[in-house]
Amino acid sequence: MRLFPFGGRRRTDGADAVVTGAGSGIGRAFAVELGRRGGRVLCSDIEPERAEETVGLIEAAGSKAIGVRCDVTAIDEVTELSTTAQDWFGGAPTLVINNAGIGAGGPVVGEFTLADWQRTLGVNLWGVINGCHVFTPILRAAGRGALVNVASAAAFGAAPRMAAYNVSKAGVLALSETMSAELAGTGVGVTVLCPTGVKTNIMRTDSPMDDTAERLGGLLLRWTGRAPSAIARTTLDAVDRGDLYVVPQVEAKLLWQAKRLMPATYTRSAGLLERVVR
Repeated sequence: MRLFPFGGRRRTDGADAVVTGAGSGIGRAFAVELGRRGGRVLCSDIEPERAEETVGLIEAAGSKAIGVRCDVTAIDEVTELSTTAQDWFGGAPTLVINNAGIGAGGPVVGEFTLADWQRTLGVNLWGVINGCHVFTPILRAAGRGALVNVASAAAFGAAPRMAAYNVSKAGVLALSETMSAELAGTGVGVTVLCPTGVKTNIMRTDSPMDDTAERLGGLLLRWTGRAPSAIARTTLDAVDRGDLYVVPQVEAKLLWQAKRLMPATYTRSAGLLERVVR
């Protein structure tokens, strides 16, 4: 029998899970996969009708779920989300997935508007900070559970014309690493997901991206994108093993290694490649 660091069964089996951004993409894939694993899932999204669609998918597979509207940039709403979760689960959740995010890119630094900077950081970084700020003490008090923070290979990829997105995801990576150190020995695990292309609707939502960024992003997804369901399964299996990092695609792993082995050369090459592609 395969052994896991949290007992004989997988931590994600029968989880009481909170998933933000559960109305589509990776968030929906996480929620549905957790339902398949016998969990109860609180599906949170800023668009409640989309959260309810995910609830329907989970219930159709025979598991329990509820949908809740939550704007992760608003700390009061995240706090209310935690109260709803504890009331519904009858105690602390065992898994919190801070997934909600938006795409951003196109203009260079100095031309990307400050309003779009604030919006990108508000959702992608502060949304995760808010989730960790509210739920970490609850899990720590319970002495068990795990948090999954969804970052991106952009956290270390430094792609030109994606500064706000890169910064937001780098912040999520740094936050997750810090929390892993802080939570060592508490029974609470932390996993950070850093994918490259995932076939979601992130570029078709109301995100601060110009036409060129959307076109290049679409090409990237066509060439390298993986299905959200595969990313969700890989990540949840990593949670079961107690892994901190999930870098699920070959190209993401290559970026990870190149950036660490040859940081200056890598950064110059990224700039040259961007000019060629455009």
